[in-house]
Amino acid sequence: MSYANFEKEDKVFSMLRPYVSTWLKEKYGEFTPPQRASIPLIKLGNNVLVSSPTGSGKTLSAFLGILDTLFELGEKGQLEDKVYAIYISPLRALNNDMKRNLLSPLNEIKERVPNLPQIRIGVRTSDTSSYEKQKMVKTPPHILITTPESFAISMVSPKFSERLQDVRWLIVDEIHEIANSKRGSYLSAMIEIFQNLIAKQEITRIGLSATVSPLDSIAQFLVGKNRDCKIIDARFVKPVDLKVISPVRDLVHEPESKIEEGIYNSILEEIKKHRTTLIFTNTRHAAENVSYKLRRIAKIKGLFPEDSIEAHHSSLSKEVRLEVEEKLKRGDLKVVISSTSLELGIDIGYIDVVILLSSPKSVSRLLQRIGRAGHHIRSISKGRMIVVDRDDLVECSVLAQLAREKKIDAVHIPRNPLDVLSQVIIASTIISRGIQKDKLYDIVTSSYSYSTLNKDDFDMVLNYLLGEYGLEQRNVYSKIGLDDNGNIRPKGSMRMIFYMNSGTIPDEAVVPVMTENGRYVGNLEEEFVEMLTPGDVFVLGGRTYQFLSSKGLSVVVKSAEGQRPTVPSWFSEMLPLAYESALEIGKFRREVKEMLDRGDPKDEIVNWISKRLDISKYASISIYYYIAEMYYFTNGIIPSDNNILIEKFDDEDGRRNFIFHALYGRRTLDALSRGVAQIVTRDLEEDVKLSVLDNGFIITLPRKTDYEIENIFEKLDVERFYEELSDVILRTEMMRRRFRHCAERSFMLLRRYKGHKTNLERRQINSEVLLSVVKDLGGFPVLKETIREILEDHMDIQRAIEVLRKIKSNEIHVTVIGPNTIPSPFSHSMLLKEHYDVVLAEDKRNLMKKLHESVIEFLREKGVNIDLDYTSV
Repeated sequence: MSYANFEKEDKVFSMLRPYVSTWLKEKYGEFTPPQRASIPLIKLGNNVLVSSPTGSGKTLSAFLGILDTLFELGEKGQLEDKVYAIYISPLRALNNDMKRNLLSPLNEIKERVPNLPQIRIGVRTSDTSSYEKQKMVKTPPHILITTPESFAISMVSPKFSERLQDVRWLIVDEIHEIANSKRGSYLSAMIEIFQNLIAKQEITRIGLSATVSPLDSIAQFLVGKNRDCKIIDARFVKPVDLKVISPVRDLVHEPESKIEEGIYNSILEEIKKHRTTLIFTNTRHAAENVSYKLRRIAKIKGLFPEDSIEAHHSSLSKEVRLEVEEKLKRGDLKVVISSTSLELGIDIGYIDVVILLSSPKSVSRLLQRIGRAGHHIRSISKGRMIVVDRDDLVECSVLAQLAREKKIDAVHIPRNPLDVLSQVIIASTIISRGIQKDKLYDIVTSSYSYSTLNKDDFDMVLNYLLGEYGLEQRNVYSKIGLDDNGNIRPKGSMRMIFYMNSGTIPDEAVVPVMTENGRYVGNLEEEFVEMLTPGDVFVLGGRTYQFLSSKGLSVVVKSAEGQRPTVPSWFSEMLPLAYESALEIGKFRREVKEMLDRGDPKDEIVNWISKRLDISKYASISIYYYIAEMYYFTNGIIPSDNNILIEKFDDEDGRRNFIFHALYGRRTLDALSRGVAQIVTRDLEEDVKLSVLDNGFIITLPRKTDYEIENIFEKLDVERFYEELSDVILRTEMMRRRFRHCAERSFMLLRRYKGHKTNLERRQINSEVLLSVVKDLGGFPVLKETIREILEDHMDIQRAIEVLRKIKSNEIHVTVIGPNTIPSPFSHSMLLKEHYDVVLAEDKRNLMKKLHESVIEFLREKGVNIDLDYTSV
């Protein structure tokens, strides 16, 4: 991998047809930096990765050189009826945008030079009619726009795949979004199958990405093994104007009404100053709530029409989302509130400012969101982060500073998923009509996603597909066979089964909730259900229920009136704090602690915080008090990047809570906490409650105990941690749900058969039966993949192991305090999680205030007087 140069303007213009150069000069005046770097490289046939923000001209970076070459072929009479370029994006909405964005320059250039050949553009997705697909076989588009799934189906279509043999360019848009999931593994392997079994020549690969890191990994993902890629790093070509806003001076003592008023006043202030505002929340529920309140305020104050405010999120219908997007493009909307659905590069017109309500949990997501503002390379990406409490203030301030310093979290790319490998093997046998095992292994492992796949795992998947596990009596039949020459061939109607069942996105399930006596009480999302363990309490329809068990697709509960929830309803939607960002927050805490250790004056520390994080003095004082209160409460111990604090806290219900303050990202803590909880459960021979958050985790025992938590990490075996955690998750609800997903991807269970969709509840029941059978088989690929997916993709077991190693080598120190009957300042937001669904916001704020007052009183009794003066600035 090597980084590309940004060429001079004249050189790039000289490489294009004169009429293409003239059109661009008249329309845009000049090239953007990513265009100056990419167009010459693409014209020369280099593989290219372009990483740049929204509005930096990525579309023309990829396509202008290609269009120019197609015009040249047309001039020479060599433009044939075949597909020359394939464009792949993760969203069908992006595909329709891309067609419009390409037709515009084509039509404008054609107006200037009427005798140019017609360059055809076609969109082929699951929305495309059979009639349109048939037309494409007869008269194929020169540029095919598609999704990863439809690309794979095109490859196994006998007639249409012939039209793809001469493809010269393959473009993957939003590659960072594709790479971080199994869709990426699927596409990565399918591109290698395409290159080796369909394409007649080496294709030029072009990747388009938002701000992402590390670029080398994304480039390798794009091109696979043993190929070079030129990386165009234009991630920071657009200027950024980023500010963190605290809605009130005192985030602890102001009443909820004042804080909410401050939040909405801050939002309205930005809306009034700008033409169009995009607001991001972290949950769909919050997006609805904010849009409702803004409409109400706008109506009462007569600020702007109610219908100029809209919500946009994934739970809304496709028609509603498209209507909102069209209104945005036309400039009919003043404000749009979204959760995550507008993060990708859908063309939504010009946005003046992006507001983030609370932390986006990673620097890359922060930059991606604010990148939607200023939809032009010379426009400023203006972002405002409005915080809700002191934890949020610290997190947002550190993330904003990291964004300014260009420190981006690493993207996670799944490696060697065996369920996806099943589909890849089946597709290759259909395309090749018979292929040798060793050749197929070489092709698959040339993909970055499978470059570390060992031969044993490959053979294990082959044996499953050959039907060698004896599961026919469970209606799991062989998918492939071996002919007399040892070639692997598809069996029976595998082509049709592939058409109907391929892809990696699981069906979304709505899970019915039933009481023990069979009374239906409502529905939950499957993503929420997979987080539950027996005994967990949650809120549904305003009432509290305790989770007992699951039965097929439904869950069984009993009433738990009066009990506090252990899992808030919004928790499954919350984005996890990234590992690198968490470490940087810990590092900042440590720096403040070192200043307190030296006895630096308050004003000096406040000024340092203000300059270090580029925030107001009021916000800096809030952060100072927050960390200083923790410092004096714990006698100088601050949980940080190299220090884990275990706090013993006995609550008013007589329960012992072990609060682990640890800043390593929620995915890492999810793995680490389950290992710790398992040891405590085993030692005490009783179940414990586990709550995992971004800043740590809590293990709750039903009673006070003299259990020695001090040596807990010594009881975890680093070398066997993966194996031990595998055993732990086998008994979880997540395993039951995720096994069905992996079984469907592996074609163990068919989502569609003979043209009909199979019953989802029946598939869940069948998957549980299969799970109980394959647990005893040893080395069964679908079970192994389910464990890998949970531990490596959902959790981050590798980082958890890294943390454990550092604890063992004393690079990370572990300190224990307590037991106390007053929780430490850093634990307040963690403990309040249990109150989120049953207590009014005002009461939560009062409870936070009461906890804070108990800390201040505790410190006074110790002889520490913290002067909470927010008016000195």
